[in-house]
Amino acid sequence: MQEQHGAFGQDSFGQAAERAARFFGTPQYIIGQTIVVLVWIALNSIAVVSHWDPYPFILLNLAFSTQAAYAAPLILLAETRQASRDKTAAELTEKHHDHAEEMAQRRVDALKAETDKLEALLESNTDLTRQDKELTEQVAALTREIHEALTKTG
Repeated sequence: MQEQHGAFGQDSFGQAAERAARFFGTPQYIIGQTIVVLVWIALNSIAVVSHWDPYPFILLNLAFSTQAAYAAPLILLAETRQASRDKTAAELTEKHHDHAEEMAQRRVDALKAETDKLEALLESNTDLTRQDKELTEQVAALTREIHEALTKTG
């Protein structure tokens, strides 16, 4: 695969964004986030001494908003980079197909030329066979005439 260049090239930020975007879509992330939320709510609901985020869990909501504010652009960045790689791969595939098609056409043309040569040889051979037959018939006719002439005089 060709190296990625341009605005979202091989920079560490772009690579980190792709890793983060891939992680956001994993079952481990969803399960981990669910556990954190449940623990957060449980600790704030049953806290005896201190509720650092009492119901309706405004701090938790703020954390989700912050996470979403960063996750969406990271996912878009990862999609942009992937689309660029897909485009490059499609271009390479198209070039490969064009080259394969050109090579196949060359083979077809070469086979056509060979077929034309073989047809010409076959036609020439057929002509020679016909001429040979005619000459053989003429020799046979002359042989009969000579035979008849010799048998009449004798």
